[in-house]
Amino acid sequence: MPTADLLVYLSSISTTVIVAVFGAHLFLMLILKIWASWKWSRISSMLDDFTRKLSNRSILDRHAHKSDQIDAFLADVGDVLEDPSRDTDRRTLLMRISVLDEKRYYLGSLAFETVYNLCRSMIEAYPLAGVLGTVLAIGSALQQSAAVSAETTLNNIVTRFGDSIWSTFAGLSAAIVLMFLNSLLEPNFVRLTELQQQVRLMIGRVKRELSMSHRLQSQESQS
Repeated sequence: MPTADLLVYLSSISTTVIVAVFGAHLFLMLILKIWASWKWSRISSMLDDFTRKLSNRSILDRHAHKSDQIDAFLADVGDVLEDPSRDTDRRTLLMRISVLDEKRYYLGSLAFETVYNLCRSMIEAYPLAGVLGTVLAIGSALQQSAAVSAETTLNNIVTRFGDSIWSTFAGLSAAIVLMFLNSLLEPNFVRLTELQQQVRLMIGRVKRELSMSHRLQSQESQS
């Protein structure tokens, strides 16, 4: 395919490609929202199961956000670790830690973070894609008009530029819409990532402190 024809073809489909990618981007952000809701529910359910048999446990309204529930569960576990006199609860946590080792819901976050970072970074590409469509349109007009008069060349450039302005409009519009949606979703996604990190740290602390305490008690009883 000659260069001029290729440029004309790329210029003609630039707006369509931007709109199609924008639609796929919206669908992926919807998938991320559903994915985040699923992760919230699984982590909350896991910690609820983990702390279920504690003598003193926070009970929140069922309509409370999952992040508040997870914060409450983590606070309950922290209270047990900070109070050596709650020997029964400490033994319960040590026994229930096997549940977390089997499920490990608190570990799987890399895939979600990678996909979300990709979605967030790609928002910046839409204005550039729109400008690229404009450049392709002008380039195709120049290639087609290489052997004609300056007046015809100018007319071709103006015509192509008028057509290509839609690609710039599509790119800017897509970026604005996606930036707005991202501003709504990002706090939830960031909070999910932070709480997963807190859960990992807390579980590591439970394993470390309670296992050591259990070994010391076993040694004392044997001696």
